[in-house]
Amino acid sequence: MANGMGSLYIGASGLQNSQNALNTTANNLANVDTKGYVRQQVLFEDRDYVTFDRKAAISDQQAGLGVNIADVVHTRNVFLDQYYRTENGRQSFYEACAESSREVEKLFQELEGEEFHTSLQQFWESFAEFVKGPENGEYQALVVQKATLFVDRAQKMQKEMYDYQKNLNYKINNDIKRINELGKKIRDLNQEILRIESGGVETAMTLRDERDNALDELSGLAKVDFKERADGTVRVKLENVEFVDEIHVYEVQGYTDLTTGFVTPYWPQLSDVGRGQYTYMFDYKSGDISAELNTDIGSLKGLVISRGDKPADYRDITGVDQQIYEDTTGMSVVMTAQAELDQLIHEVVTAINDIFSPLTTKSFTAMDGTRYSNVKVWDEENGCLGTDGEKPGRELFTRRGCERYNKVTAQDGTVYYVYNEEDLTDTAKMYTTKGIEVNEYLLKQENGLPHLKKNGEPAQAMAQALVALWDEKRQTINPSNNDLCTFKEYYRRMIQDVGTTGNVYEGLASGLSAEVESIDNSRQQVFGVSSDEELQNMIKYQNAYNAASRFINVISEMLEHIVTRL
Repeated sequence: MANGMGSLYIGASGLQNSQNALNTTANNLANVDTKGYVRQQVLFEDRDYVTFDRKAAISDQQAGLGVNIADVVHTRNVFLDQYYRTENGRQSFYEACAESSREVEKLFQELEGEEFHTSLQQFWESFAEFVKGPENGEYQALVVQKATLFVDRAQKMQKEMYDYQKNLNYKINNDIKRINELGKKIRDLNQEILRIESGGVETAMTLRDERDNALDELSGLAKVDFKERADGTVRVKLENVEFVDEIHVYEVQGYTDLTTGFVTPYWPQLSDVGRGQYTYMFDYKSGDISAELNTDIGSLKGLVISRGDKPADYRDITGVDQQIYEDTTGMSVVMTAQAELDQLIHEVVTAINDIFSPLTTKSFTAMDGTRYSNVKVWDEENGCLGTDGEKPGRELFTRRGCERYNKVTAQDGTVYYVYNEEDLTDTAKMYTTKGIEVNEYLLKQENGLPHLKKNGEPAQAMAQALVALWDEKRQTINPSNNDLCTFKEYYRRMIQDVGTTGNVYEGLASGLSAEVESIDNSRQQVFGVSSDEELQNMIKYQNAYNAASRFINVISEMLEHIVTRL
């Protein structure tokens, strides 16, 4: 009788646990399209056994009490997760760099419907016309007109690149905010998971899925290292620095440069802000950007590198050591483009000015006793003048904050026009793209452009020198490229370099995208929901439920028969 009644418990356990398994399978099917959902797998185990006879000759006499659900497994592969998050971060880094290269290339190729190269070509063509008759006012006006267009195009180009830098800066700010939001979310989920699982009965599967999704997203923003503790919480390191523990989030902050407004992420807990000592999130001096060193991970780093730390000009490239250039300006596609363009403008402007208003070296003592030794002065002997005959010969391009010459009278009565050298500490005294303009006098006065020699004849040699200037190999692109090139070749190579850099980043990003997808597919095979497999499980558990039901019916009938007969 006892064995008969006990058999009812066996059948009941089959009904109950088959029903629970069906509920789990139904939950899997309901979330088949839910992003980041991890399938739940039911594991069964035997219930306790009742022992009848421990003195049996072969083994103990035992009767089982049915089946039980041992665990509902939340299946993940920690190695695939780490692999995915590393490669996802790497792909995000190169995608950010590729996007920046595409934008810079787009700016160079097209500016308000007209390529910048067109204005450069038209400026050269104006000198080809000027050489036909330097004394002709129309040709002079054409030079001034094309010079104005040339400067306008260059300045708009630089402004577009600076605006793009500000756009990147905006994205950097957003990424920093998002990183902190994800850190707080992971911390809160840690605490909730710990609260639920501390009893050792329930597994907070939905919360774990949310936390894993947050870690996946975080991995695209920066380099992530994580480790799950025995209590179910996860500790997270960001760029090898503690970011999230059981109760804390060590937030990333942004240091804002007061001059540029550019934001640089740093760790406040490792910095002494009061003394102006900052521990920045990314250290570019400790090693190259490479996959071997795992230093090419995270879209935030890609954005910071692409933007650079300031708007660049020719000072960041002219005369700079190759290694210093590659560790600073050369890392940023935007700064490189800014510096190379500004160097081109600087070389064109200063070369043309030095022909229109040539320089020579003199030593003399001024009337006030000031000694001038080997200073640059206007070369009156070889210089040319405009129709008005005013000295010195005017430059075509001026600096907004500085005149070209200072008039100084020597003790012997000779008047010298001393050249104001470029001050590399003051952009107002430099021939930079932003700081130059076409000589205002030439815009108002016809025939003001130097075109006459001292004897009043047209300055044909000067005009020919202006045309020949464009075919002289006089400038290198950057410290990493020592090949001299003409102005026209310079611009073409500059565009080619931007395109080549973009293609490299594009290829890396594309290849990594396919790899990330492949890794994610492997992860899906581990924790993804297969509707076909779940339907098979549903049929299996339904049949098990039906079998347990029939088992109970048979036992019930048997017991009824025994009771009624006896």
